[in-house]
Amino acid sequence: MSKLPKENRFIDLSDYGRPVASVIANALKNTVFTPIHLTLLFVVSGLIAVYCILMEQYWATAFFLVLKSILDAADGELARLKKTPSYTGRYLDSISDILLNLLILVTIWYCTKGSFVFTVLAFLGLQLQGTLYNYYYVILRNRHNGDTTSRIFENDTPIALKGEKQRHVNILFGIYQLLYGVFDKIIYRLDRSAVKSTKLPKWLMTAVSTFGLGFQLLLIGLMLALGFKEFVIPFFIGYSALIFVFIAIRRYIN
Repeated sequence: MSKLPKENRFIDLSDYGRPVASVIANALKNTVFTPIHLTLLFVVSGLIAVYCILMEQYWATAFFLVLKSILDAADGELARLKKTPSYTGRYLDSISDILLNLLILVTIWYCTKGSFVFTVLAFLGLQLQGTLYNYYYVILRNRHNGDTTSRIFENDTPIALKGEKQRHVNILFGIYQLLYGVFDKIIYRLDRSAVKSTKLPKWLMTAVSTFGLGFQLLLIGLMLALGFKEFVIPFFIGYSALIFVFIAIRRYIN
């Protein structure tokens, strides 16, 4: 199930795992497995990928990073199939993502003996890229009656949905705000007029989808497997320049 109505869908380069994720979700639809179980599984897959980096098993790293992306898509897919959307799952997913991203980059820094300052910059760039993609995507989903558990402005603690506890939502939202709040604010200040934009064309969303986490992890996995581990951190620093390019394009066409 897509997050957008059919007529508004675009080619999402970060969502390459969706077909397999759909198979997994459909297989688990009538079982006791919940979306949170799949979230926990993608955390395990990410941790195995980190271990593979330490062991210099880079093709295995690429496999588990791709698997992590597939399971990351499958948890939301299962939530939509079971009609059990939750803020608990949404925030747990995002918190797990950012912590795994940090761990992956720190592990690459450790193995390459590179600059820790550059590693921090790469992490900041990685997160700002993903935040811009999510910002535009959530605007599109809200505009076209798509999935709405992600909100354009994550300012206030949401009211728990059926089947989840408000206390869990409160705790996870607080952690989410601590980890993501600064990135959300930066991207909003860079492109605050996006929420009123009349045009977010499919070709632009496809281009911005290269900032999606699935595509980012695919790039990291391939660069490691092909022997370019020293270039991972510099690449994501440089690639962040496209944030300003995409924002400029978005403003121009509106």
